[in-house]
Amino acid sequence: MGFKSDIEIAQETEMQPITAIAEKAGIDDKYLEQYGKYKAKIDYNLLKESNAENGKLILVTAINPTPAGEGKTTTTVGLADGMQKLGKKVMVALREPSLGPVFGVKGGAAGGGYAQVVPMEDINLHFTGDFHAIGAANNLLAAMIDNHIFQGNALNIDPRKITWRRCVDMNDRQLRNVVDGLGGKTNGMPREDGYDITVASEIMAVLCLANDITDLKERLARIIIGYTYGKASEQKPVTAGDLNAQGAMAALLKDALKPNLVQTLEHVPAIVHGGPFANIAHGCNSVTATKMALKLADYTITEAGFGADLGAEKFLDIKCRMAGLKPNAVVIVATVRALKYNGGVPKADLNNENLEALEKGLPNLLKHVSNIKDVYKLPCVVAINAFPTDTKAELDLVESKCKELGVNVALSEVWAKGGEGGVKLAEEVIRLVEEPNDFTFSYELEGTSIEDKLNAIVQKIYGGSRAVLTANAQKQAKELEALGFANCPICVAKTQYSLTDDQTKLGAPKDFEVTVRNLKISAGAGFIVALTGEIMTMPGLPKVPAAERIDVDETGKISGLF
Repeated sequence: MGFKSDIEIAQETEMQPITAIAEKAGIDDKYLEQYGKYKAKIDYNLLKESNAENGKLILVTAINPTPAGEGKTTTTVGLADGMQKLGKKVMVALREPSLGPVFGVKGGAAGGGYAQVVPMEDINLHFTGDFHAIGAANNLLAAMIDNHIFQGNALNIDPRKITWRRCVDMNDRQLRNVVDGLGGKTNGMPREDGYDITVASEIMAVLCLANDITDLKERLARIIIGYTYGKASEQKPVTAGDLNAQGAMAALLKDALKPNLVQTLEHVPAIVHGGPFANIAHGCNSVTATKMALKLADYTITEAGFGADLGAEKFLDIKCRMAGLKPNAVVIVATVRALKYNGGVPKADLNNENLEALEKGLPNLLKHVSNIKDVYKLPCVVAINAFPTDTKAELDLVESKCKELGVNVALSEVWAKGGEGGVKLAEEVIRLVEEPNDFTFSYELEGTSIEDKLNAIVQKIYGGSRAVLTANAQKQAKELEALGFANCPICVAKTQYSLTDDQTKLGAPKDFEVTVRNLKISAGAGFIVALTGEIMTMPGLPKVPAAERIDVDETGKISGLF
């Protein structure tokens, strides 16, 4: 039998009607809003009306990503399928893919091989329209800002101090910086502007962190869109609430707030909702989706984007803090190939056994393990996402090094075997969640400055010496603290490829500095964004975009979507 692509495997799978999946999950029909035969939205009132106790919460994270791939989503899905094989009531809670990466760097993002969520094509493309609604709400606010200025500017908004940008759900470097309002007085006021990718919009973060529609509207109203004219000491923030925009924005987001129900290839119920990137946003699915899964299942398996220094840190320090969640266990995904890449082996040579390079790359994994175990005080297991080229000597080396830290290693073969390949990992996770833990955050909110919080993240989580704020960032920190935002958590925007802010520094460097060049408040989301290194909020397409291999035939069958 020849190699099958992810999309071919997904298309050959016989899905169950979404009504059957909902029944399996214990979702009453009154809460189900069907979007065709195989996907549905779940009314958020289920959360308010459920008196079920919460199940166990398991976070899946990983080492810093490499071109060799780690398979975090694949492991998440396969772990759930493995738990089902052991007779457990389990749900998956994942993020929605963004069209930017789907057509840009990698194609689909719904797992892989025999560990996927389906319908794969729908999830990767327009799905239930959530991202479009977020983009519409974002751009409605942008339109209302410029219209307010055009109509007389009663709020005294300084066009040079507008911080709210438009967005589009596509990688498009051409839109990073634009000048708009050209063409004469009737076409608005000319000003410098720009676009972010939709997943980087504060609306995405607001939607993912909101507890209900009331909380959503309150958060939308708090969004700061810019500042008034005047001397630095006289400038005042202007909010979406000042523009009376929150009601209309919430109306656009009303259905997007409802989590989406789909299934894995082995028919485990899966909630896929929200999609912020972990390198430029907080990288977790919605609070509503996670809390709903906890009510519906004995085990909820969720995932945070990129490496544990980004997604897991933000899941634990931001999402869990805001939502009152306490994880029961963490899975850290790694591959022997990616660890050898961290040890200096070129991608073309990763299939060859190389214990020396593996040992050199292992500190990256061990740093993440230490963070979860020693900083956050959570039990964890390392999941080795198996490749046929992994040798026994290489696997034994990873296991021995992890056991030195008191952490077990489980081989995951879910890509090739589905749930059957995830049973060993599932058994270890089921054991781990029963262990008591003293979950704690990596920094305190009260009584610490913005710089103190940044230093805590850099020193404890990245392994660096300190955060260095540029003169501009120092000024912004003082302004944010004066405005009363000192006690907000920090969302660091940083390269995903390294523990540092330099993507070329692999492994686990020490005693490095992280330069913070810009600080901005996301008052609706409730956190401060710290931009480091060369990180951008609007990616570009690569030299050969994934879009070049994606096609659809006369029957409507899609190909090339990974």
